[in-house]
Amino acid sequence: MGDVQAERGRSPIRVVVAKPGLDGHDRGAKVVARALRDAGMEVIYTGLHQTPEQIVETAIQEDADGIGLSVLSGAHLTLFQRLTDLLREREADDIVVFGGGIIPEADIAALARMGVARVFTPGASTQEIVGWVSAHLGEQAEGADSSVAQTAQTARAAQTGESAGTGESVEGTEASPA
Repeated sequence: MGDVQAERGRSPIRVVVAKPGLDGHDRGAKVVARALRDAGMEVIYTGLHQTPEQIVETAIQEDADGIGLSVLSGAHLTLFQRLTDLLREREADDIVVFGGGIIPEADIAALARMGVARVFTPGASTQEIVGWVSAHLGEQAEGADSSVAQTAQTARAAQTGESAGTGESVEGTEASPA
């Protein structure tokens, strides 16, 4: 895919990729981290068994544009909620949160209400993930707030039950109400 930021003259996008909780399977997270890195992004992989507190602290210290969580344990609602709450408490909710893993379609709307901008379900390609991160976090790296506005729009739409205006399907798309 090449160095996306160099082609556009941007600062590199900084992404924290994290495996929260007790989940011990990190192959997918490492594949995504490598794909983002190969696309010219700066990736901080936190390793296994991280708490939401540790992940938020890392993202703030690293001045990250986004946090990508990989959750296979079934604890996604609890872990994403704690992470987004902590970001708000630390006044760092401009950091875009996205994730993937084994997340039931029925839970995607709840995640959107929490402020999760995108959920990648099984079958999403690394090219799709890199493309979305580049498009939505690239503005963050430039200092613009359009991806934050999109995240807020998606969360508001989820809360009100309206369409977020993406017109995309649920699998590997914006987190929006079903």
